[in-house]
Amino acid sequence: MLVLPKFMIKIISLIVALLYAVPLFSQNLTASQLLQKSIDYHDPGGKWNTFKGGLHLKETRPDGPDRRTHLHINNKKSFFELIQHKEGNELVHVFENGNCIHLLNKSKNISDADRKKHKLNSERTQLLRDYYLYLWGLPMKLTDPGTKIHEEVIEMDILGEPALALKVTYDENVGDDTWYFYFNTINYSLMAYRFYHDESKNDGEYILCPDQKNIKGINFPASLKWYYNKDDKFLGEDILETQ
Repeated sequence: MLVLPKFMIKIISLIVALLYAVPLFSQNLTASQLLQKSIDYHDPGGKWNTFKGGLHLKETRPDGPDRRTHLHINNKKSFFELIQHKEGNELVHVFENGNCIHLLNKSKNISDADRKKHKLNSERTQLLRDYYLYLWGLPMKLTDPGTKIHEEVIEMDILGEPALALKVTYDENVGDDTWYFYFNTINYSLMAYRFYHDESKNDGEYILCPDQKNIKGINFPASLKWYYNKDDKFLGEDILETQ
């Protein structure tokens, strides 16, 4: 029986690890294949479309107080509830089967002045629903109608690591921003993404999400860190807390 020296075993182990660590670049994945592999990582059981659960966020901003936002989601029943505490008030937005309900400090009896002050209206509720479900439902939300996945897969570095990027635009009735999504080359997790209102001006923002937290079988971002594209100014962090 041949016994290899320890240093040879380490070298062989390193070579094997490297071979398995770079399968992506040799596979010539299409954009749709890359997206599906990322979805398979984040939602291996295909649970997002029927996800029922709560996401509890600590939203920090460098120029303001922390804010806690609680999301209660039932995608199967098109139910979304957002609870926020702001300036000593509890604001509740509920979207269920196309209908909106609002509470201010646990009461439905809200004056017109308070509705205006706290933006307790249907348009705002639907905007919040779309915003939070998009951010925390990625990359699964990239299969929604009106999403245009561009065919080119771009190889690049981000966070000092190799990544594969997809360009995404939307039908006119959905949105007019240009987005780029960056995926890990080993497990295909979503590492970061950015959007531009006008790419030629380098406006818009980018969001880093290098880690994940598993909730009910879905690998959600553990946090979202926001920066301006133009100067890399830090804008804040949304942290997914466990309750």
